[in-house]
Amino acid sequence: MAKATKTATKSTTKPASKAETKAETKDKKPRSPKYVYDFEQGNRNMKDLLGGKGANLGEMTNLGLPVPPGFTITTEACNEYLRQGGLPEGVMDQVARHMKTLEKKMGRRFGDAKNPLLVSVRSGAKFSMPGMMDTVLNLGLNDTTVAGLAEQYGDDRFAADAYRRFVQMFGKIVMGVPGERFEHEIDVVKETNAFTSDTELGVGELTGLVTRFKEIAAEAGVAFPDDPMTQLEMAIRAVFESWNGERARIYRRKNKIPDDLGTAVNVVAMVFGNVGENSGTGVAFTRDASTGDRKYLAEYLTQAQGEDVVSGARTPLSLDELKHRDPASYKELVKVMHTLEQHYRDMCDIEFTVEQGKLWMLQTRIGKRTAASAVKIAVDLVKERQISRQEAVLRVDPASLDQLLHPQWDPEAEIRVVAKGLNASPGAAAGKAVFDARTAQEWAAAGDRVILVRPMTEPDDVGGMYASRGILTSRGGKTSHAAVVARGAGKPCVCGAEELHIDLAERRFTVNGTTVVEGDVIAIDGSTGRVAVGDVPLVQPQLSGDLERILKWADEVRRLKVRTNADTPEDAAKARTFGAEGIGLARTEHMFLGDRLPVVQRMILARTPEEERAALSELLELQRGDFAGIFQAMSGLPVTIRLLDPPLHEFLPSSKELELAIKQLEFDLTSAPGDERARLEKELAEKVDLLGAVERLEESNPMLGMRGVRLGVARPGLYAMQVRAIMEAACDVKEKGGRPVVEIMIPLVAVREELEMMRAEAEAVIADVLKSRRKKIDVLIGTMIELPRAALVAAEIAESAQFFSFGTNDLTQTTYGFSRDDVEGKFLSKYLELGLLKANPFETLDQSGVGRLIRIAVSEGRAARPGLKVGICGEHGGDPASVEFCHAAGLDYVSCSPFRVPVARLAAAHAALKDSGVGGSETR
Repeated sequence: MAKATKTATKSTTKPASKAETKAETKDKKPRSPKYVYDFEQGNRNMKDLLGGKGANLGEMTNLGLPVPPGFTITTEACNEYLRQGGLPEGVMDQVARHMKTLEKKMGRRFGDAKNPLLVSVRSGAKFSMPGMMDTVLNLGLNDTTVAGLAEQYGDDRFAADAYRRFVQMFGKIVMGVPGERFEHEIDVVKETNAFTSDTELGVGELTGLVTRFKEIAAEAGVAFPDDPMTQLEMAIRAVFESWNGERARIYRRKNKIPDDLGTAVNVVAMVFGNVGENSGTGVAFTRDASTGDRKYLAEYLTQAQGEDVVSGARTPLSLDELKHRDPASYKELVKVMHTLEQHYRDMCDIEFTVEQGKLWMLQTRIGKRTAASAVKIAVDLVKERQISRQEAVLRVDPASLDQLLHPQWDPEAEIRVVAKGLNASPGAAAGKAVFDARTAQEWAAAGDRVILVRPMTEPDDVGGMYASRGILTSRGGKTSHAAVVARGAGKPCVCGAEELHIDLAERRFTVNGTTVVEGDVIAIDGSTGRVAVGDVPLVQPQLSGDLERILKWADEVRRLKVRTNADTPEDAAKARTFGAEGIGLARTEHMFLGDRLPVVQRMILARTPEEERAALSELLELQRGDFAGIFQAMSGLPVTIRLLDPPLHEFLPSSKELELAIKQLEFDLTSAPGDERARLEKELAEKVDLLGAVERLEESNPMLGMRGVRLGVARPGLYAMQVRAIMEAACDVKEKGGRPVVEIMIPLVAVREELEMMRAEAEAVIADVLKSRRKKIDVLIGTMIELPRAALVAAEIAESAQFFSFGTNDLTQTTYGFSRDDVEGKFLSKYLELGLLKANPFETLDQSGVGRLIRIAVSEGRAARPGLKVGICGEHGGDPASVEFCHAAGLDYVSCSPFRVPVARLAAAHAALKDSGVGGSETR
């Protein structure tokens, strides 16, 4: 860190003055690291050291804009403070020297009774974290300097109000007194005097509040400090400590900001927006942050300080109102906004204060914006020749595109949120709560909007999931069955809402005193995880031409191909409209559900080879039609079809469900009339037989049981039937003028011999079909790498595999020993909170563990088979950080759910541009 600081200082700062150098070395002791920089010594490229606010204050100062003088204490000082539990040696000495410089610039002295200098102490991390850390205004006031402030401005009431604000803010932020204590005292004074607004408080009331506030603050165990340097040191400590405050840690976790960056502290000469009607404070944007329209926007309050604007206690005025009230300040503000946007070549967010007709700039940063706004601004800046197409691509955050591709709750609606779960699949929906898949299908067919509510979903629920507007579960995580199916179908899903107590028997759920019965309308927001009672209006996505243009520019620079995970012709067609370049994963087990389930069960429970062949023959007919539809939708593009993967017991009722049914039948038999007994006895015998079959098939750990390629080995003819259906469908499509591109994937291979056996069986079927149909269709046969052993012996497996597709959901499970369905609600959140994991490995690929296995498999697989095609088909294929890894690891493609295809296209372009050294936006 010290070496990096030295380099940065040499290249980006002005040399220290002779006086400063002399002062720092006169005592002959080893010189402390440089922890403090005047604004003139900083610039926008020093965000790591000075934080975003300090770096931009330096940039604006050096641009000649009206910035109050000040200095920045570095993020290195913060990190050292957090490491050693106290301020680094020499920091306050450097602060004192820079305060002397600040006094000279302002012509005022810190703590002077006649002409006091006051300062604000503001946090400022590298990445903007609005409202997450602490700020103290009007620092330097005490019972003596407040009189000098009143004399300076000729306004006793203003000085008393500034003192009241300072003690209140210092007591809350630095001394840790709950803010409600101070607000209560203000309310008491207002009630006593029948005041309706804080602005009605006079000098007497304000002075009384200062006295009372100090008494309240002293309850923290320390007297309120009167010495300005003591106040300053305590405030600096408080800002440093706010880096690890709960709200800051939660914000960093949500926005994937590293914990080790630290915050800088900016000490700025105070300018006041509350000294008369010709003073005020506000926030401005150089473009509309919501729409991206090229127009200046601002909110402004007269007689106010910064916290008044953000608190919402008063209704701000518009930019037009400022123009009317103070045309000179308005004109200068517009000029500054133009200068900053031209300089930063982006939309800027600005904080400003007008003190008695004089404009001051307190902060600027690249403005946060909606996804729609980001897209429009990026395209417009290209049109205005401010940035290149490549820069425009980098200005749009891939993850933000979810906002543009799915409906969202209307932000203006009144919403009664009753619970919060995991935001498992983006978008929003509202409908009648239903508690089983069959009811969902029946009600949806009758025209109702429904939300399927289950403790957790199973494969047999898929029909109801597809029929529903959205899915809500009380268990499971973001890679659970519910989440994966919902994302693939483009439906919103909230998983792991553990506050819900679901009673399937009574067909209702309760949460925090609210009961929802079947048929009641609920709403879910899969983008945030919120659950609401009642109907919530939705805002439909608007796919603009600007987004299409950004994605086209992205396609021009990315290397990675982007495929989709799709199991139906409808999903395939949808994905193609989003730019998918093929299918990386078609899950055949999803084709076995719904009204086909009885046929599958007959195949599983067949007692003779003849019964099994008859069921397989029936399934072949059904599967042929499925595959033909997918090949037609993806004509000319590769389609990778995974042969049956899940254990067979998943297609049967659970043993617990059957045991309950048997007990009920036994009870019914005790009182059944004669004509009913025969029917009940037959049904009972069937259930008992079925229970026996289920108990033989059920496994204590299905992830490690009879699934994947093991099914093909143990049930001869099963994979052969699927391969025949695939090839006959491909021939049918080719006869109709289509161009099927077939890739057959054998799942869960651990040893080469498994793959060789299944490949030989498949090749025999392929040859037979092509010969009988007199067609020529090239077919690739590969495997899904989802076990650590497969990755480690990739060279052996590649001898028999023409492609690898990494199933990173299961590869993550088997590498960590985590169950993706269970960990999120049980301990994963705790791991993330404690920093034991930096990210959820089921959302963002674990690069050091799982990623290393992938790199080994790619390298050794291609060494054994040059030109081996390699892709990824786990849910990580739609995660931007994981896509960047896939680019770096040399994969050929990523595959993701249809609605995440645009996200992956843009993320792949980001990866390629960063790899080539093209810089990106300063926003986060």
